[in-house]
Amino acid sequence: MASDEVRLQYEDYPYPSRDPAEEKKRLIEGSPSHLLEVDHYLFGGRADFAGDFQVLVAGGGTGDAAIMLAQQLADRTPKGAKGGQVTYLDLAEKTRSIAEARAKARGLKNIRFVTGSLLEVAELAPGPYDYIDCCGVLHHLPEPEAGLRALAGVLKPGGGLGLMLYGEYGRLGVYPLQEMLQAIGKGRSLPERIGQSRALLEALPPTHGFKLNQNLGDHRRGDAELVDLLLHSQDRAYRVEQLYEMLAAAPGLSLVSFIKPVFYRPESYVSDPELLEALASLERPAREAFAEKLAGNMKTHVFYVTARDDPGEALAPWDAREVIPSLMNEEGPALAKGFAGRERLRLKHHGVAFDWPLPKATAALLEAVDGTGSLSEIHARLRSRNKALTWEKFLGLYRPVFDLFNGLNLLFHAYPKERR
Repeated sequence: MASDEVRLQYEDYPYPSRDPAEEKKRLIEGSPSHLLEVDHYLFGGRADFAGDFQVLVAGGGTGDAAIMLAQQLADRTPKGAKGGQVTYLDLAEKTRSIAEARAKARGLKNIRFVTGSLLEVAELAPGPYDYIDCCGVLHHLPEPEAGLRALAGVLKPGGGLGLMLYGEYGRLGVYPLQEMLQAIGKGRSLPERIGQSRALLEALPPTHGFKLNQNLGDHRRGDAELVDLLLHSQDRAYRVEQLYEMLAAAPGLSLVSFIKPVFYRPESYVSDPELLEALASLERPAREAFAEKLAGNMKTHVFYVTARDDPGEALAPWDAREVIPSLMNEEGPALAKGFAGRERLRLKHHGVAFDWPLPKATAALLEAVDGTGSLSEIHARLRSRNKALTWEKFLGLYRPVFDLFNGLNLLFHAYPKERR
């Protein structure tokens, strides 16, 4: 019953709202599933995206992930080659039709569209797949763990998943509001309930958690977004420790990294030496859970999960001479110019202000990152100016820069094509 209600919701209000005509103006990119991230976190920087790379987008919605992946794979495919393929799976025909129109507008030929539940993926679209995207879907299933196991069952050995699930603390006020709307909306149509929702939002006192939460704004974009946030028939949120429990219930899967990693580090928020010493004694899951509780603003959790026996093998190394650093949607010289002469990095993320010291040599190192030169070549370039810069000293300069900018989801590593 719950799945049928969800399907009907997305038939009437496809989510997110997208206009295929917009494809001529922009490619919507994000996390999870940008190929720079996928390669760095799941394939050790050695993925062959120009070959027979198979992707499943489970719960594809109006197509954001499927279109992004298909376009990025097409861009990496040599002329005349088949290249990677994307399989799109979703419950709702109307939602699928929008995704298909977007693919047509881009001229993409590398997407196969399938209608149905991800719980039936083994029959509908058995794969197997190198990579699976499941963004904002598992938390809408009656048994999310069963959905994760179904996806794991069609994953290739050594493959991985990019997941997004709701975060509990960052959705302050959502669930009391959902309960209120359910109480007054019984027997009414969705259009009527949308009207009730907007009236109730106007009536909320300033003390209500939803009013206090500055990170919730999707409902202002349109009816589909309001329905998805406040009127969904099946919806739950997770804390970090619950995500680890979910993975434990799906044998063979291990968490590689949250995105953006820096916000899951307690030291990003506190500097007191005694607190830092106490935090250092905690295991990784406990540290990440501590950071989530401390921030209180994570409305979603985006993370990568591997099916490798050794999760460490999934992650690209930070210090290998051959790896090529690349920046997300940035050019090194342009980014470096913005940091030249600066000693602090100040930014605001979901209402929290950060003021961090910039690592030494940030500008010089970023200036050398052009997506083609290896760490060894960057070292050689800098050493031509400073003969005393040994490899060990170079790594000492590079490590804090990598930790910060990779932590902000800006810097990634991959091996050259001949080493994949």
